[in-house]
Amino acid sequence: MKLLETRVYRGPNLYGYRPVIRLTLDLEELEQYPSNKIPGFVDRLLADVPTLHEHGCSYGEPGGFIRRLHDGTWFGHITEHIALELQCLAGTPVTYGKTRTAHREGVYHVVYSFEEESVGRKAGELALRYLQGLLPAHFPDHLPPVPDLNAEIEDLARLAERMALGPSTRSLVDEAKRRGIPTMRLNKHSLVQFGWGTHQKRIQATVTSETRHIAVEIAQDKELTNSLLERAGLPVPHQDRVYSADEAALAAERIGYPVVVKPMDLSHGRGVALNLTTPEAVRDAYNKAYDLSSYVLVETYQPGKDHRVLVVNGEVVAVSERVPGHVVGDGKSTIKELVDVVNSDPRRGVGHEKVLTRIEIDDQANRLMGQAGVTLETVLPEGQVFALRSTGNLSTGGTAIDRTDVIHPDNIDVSVRAAKVVGLDVAGIDLICPDISKSVREHGGVIVEVNAAPGFRMHVSPTVGTPRNVAAPVLDMLFPNGAPARIPLAAITGTNGKTTTSRMVAHILKMSGKRTGLTTTDGIYIDGERILKGDMTGPWSARVVLTDPTVEAAVLETARGGILREGLGWDRCDVGAVLNVSADHLGLAGVETVEDLAFVKRLVVEVVRDGGTSVLNADDELVREMADKAGGRIMWFSRSPSNETVRKHVRAGGRAVVIEQGVNGDMITIYDGDRHVPVTWTHLVPATFEGKAKFNVENALAAAAIAFSMGVSLEHIRQGLRTFTTSFFQAPGRCNVFDEHPFRVIVDYGHNAAAMAKMAELVLGLRRERAIGVLMAAGDRRDDDIRAVGREAARAFDVVIAKEDAARRGRKPGEIASLLAEGAREAGKSEEHILKKLDEKEAVDTALSMARPGDLVVVFADDVTACWKQVIYWGKERTSHLPSLPDEA
Repeated sequence: MKLLETRVYRGPNLYGYRPVIRLTLDLEELEQYPSNKIPGFVDRLLADVPTLHEHGCSYGEPGGFIRRLHDGTWFGHITEHIALELQCLAGTPVTYGKTRTAHREGVYHVVYSFEEESVGRKAGELALRYLQGLLPAHFPDHLPPVPDLNAEIEDLARLAERMALGPSTRSLVDEAKRRGIPTMRLNKHSLVQFGWGTHQKRIQATVTSETRHIAVEIAQDKELTNSLLERAGLPVPHQDRVYSADEAALAAERIGYPVVVKPMDLSHGRGVALNLTTPEAVRDAYNKAYDLSSYVLVETYQPGKDHRVLVVNGEVVAVSERVPGHVVGDGKSTIKELVDVVNSDPRRGVGHEKVLTRIEIDDQANRLMGQAGVTLETVLPEGQVFALRSTGNLSTGGTAIDRTDVIHPDNIDVSVRAAKVVGLDVAGIDLICPDISKSVREHGGVIVEVNAAPGFRMHVSPTVGTPRNVAAPVLDMLFPNGAPARIPLAAITGTNGKTTTSRMVAHILKMSGKRTGLTTTDGIYIDGERILKGDMTGPWSARVVLTDPTVEAAVLETARGGILREGLGWDRCDVGAVLNVSADHLGLAGVETVEDLAFVKRLVVEVVRDGGTSVLNADDELVREMADKAGGRIMWFSRSPSNETVRKHVRAGGRAVVIEQGVNGDMITIYDGDRHVPVTWTHLVPATFEGKAKFNVENALAAAAIAFSMGVSLEHIRQGLRTFTTSFFQAPGRCNVFDEHPFRVIVDYGHNAAAMAKMAELVLGLRRERAIGVLMAAGDRRDDDIRAVGREAARAFDVVIAKEDAARRGRKPGEIASLLAEGAREAGKSEEHILKKLDEKEAVDTALSMARPGDLVVVFADDVTACWKQVIYWGKERTSHLPSLPDEA
């Protein structure tokens, strides 16, 4: 068995709308050995991983996967289930998976979901290693058995603890997802973005983008917090800062025993010693606290129960009584054995892995046992409670009892005032009092700390009592009264025209006043300024736009390659558009047919949100077939108002954009239910070459439909189309025209047969003498796809010059040009009208040199900028007074 490839899909993808990992496995000889043909395999597997009994698999009920194992299933399918179960055992529960053939004998795509990418990857690697170790020794794929699977799972759990979101952050992310608010994790820790663009908010754990920095600084300084609360008339313990063990003992004498010693600026109960009654105990506690912090406090000890009051946006939303980690004697077991029993609770895990944390025997536990005169080997009497922690922090093994419904109104007022005095939007108030249901003003009690970034675990998963959705009020604060979290997002795909259409839509949005983020094959643009250069049509580029806090709308050109590599970079879009599907990139990454390609591109409209719009080309059969799977409402576009699909749709009250013939030419027209709205004549759209560039007429139709679906006004759509040009500066490589030579030159990035056919239609419709075409094709296309480019070119160009890209993508020098020439000959072009110039610069120079007045030269460029410079400077001496292009400035 061989692992051929691992891919991570972080957004919606071809296998589902959730993040998944795909392992491509070649089973090799194991293809002949399903699970029921390997002696002892199933028994050993179930002995090691008994929780597999919970997997329903295709039967949809517990035990279903076990039936599959006994009936006989293959190693790819088994790997899927083991990778899922290992993640569950590590504390990151996941359930979704599928295994499918990769259309090669013995090769499978194993797909499984993940919560944390590094944990998912590690689970897949461990699953393969473990399963190969279960094989009999004589099998060719046998590996040494995994010596201790439980230890490996513990390692995986520790990785999950380090990398997975903590319970507080997770509760906020889950609440955001329930509300349809998009989330993006911005680092390996707990920094998360909610929403997109200008509407975004951020959290780090439970610190929000609304939390004041100065309030956090105050809360971290326990001495300052105590002072401010005291000035506000709130109940606090008397407190002194000390600088030595002896000074701590003197302070304790001055304050009066019992006392508390604690670091001034630490959290989670670290270094805190409670109820100290002797100078020796105080000195020892000081030394331990000083090891953790340079600043140490001594304060009055307040007897009572430890309560955490959570205040969000000026309101108490939850109250928890925190009980220190402890054991209860049974008259038979030692303290060590009792700790083991407590830690065996399946709710307890490492750190924040689960709702409770395991109790560890550390310095604090040893100190408390020493004070009580017991050891780990002591047997406690039945019913005796023995605390192994001074504080009730869940992170050190404590438990929580929900007290939200019984807190006294005075205690609510005290807690809210404390949060406001410090200035925190989200605050954890540590209130010590005998009974939270009775007023601290009458029965005593003090605020010992005000915490920034308070943990939510004790509230969302209390040990006893009602779980509280404390994430909801935080989201209510960040997005009040239904404030938007998403910016308008249009995703555009297709074989050809997607860059021009994306640029048109971005231009229309800019005309409407929106600061727009745009991703294209030549870069990322924010408000028309390119911030990154290169092919930026994948999910990473989308995230760049969506994380920009200045962007008010997003237009994302979405290419096949990014979908196949990583999925989408967003969960839902307002408008998804598929312009066309034709043969290109076939034979690559498992896409063998145009139907396969259509399946890939259909993903863009599958994820259109409820209430959004799928914009589809009614003139393309493969695109028409996507309507059944498309999300939102459908808006068709077509060059023909008589298109039957459009006619039925409009008659049923649907939306469409079509071309209608009139006295003055062709009119772009919107149908919206009963409304019939003329937009503009096609000859007034500069990109259409007075209506002759039919491909840009189609792009203008699509752009109008997309903009209309995004709520842009008719006037802005009209003005945007009329002012959008295919100049090099506005749309590089998209039908750029240079008319300052005695002949006309067009530079274009068309690179497949469909694009060539559409350009040929334009060339035949333009007035010119001869037409000279400089052709290219990508080397990773199939031979006949390259020949097809030559065949389409031959019908429009009098002279064909075949060249090659700088990157031949595995082809030998001259091979691509020869295939282009073959295609031209097949279409009837004579040998003397076919030239081969492999170097792009030489090919362009040849075309320009042979051009005569009135000719048309069309250059299909690989390096668009270099070709454009060559064209505009041809025949001129480069001098300093010539204007520079953007890349030269």
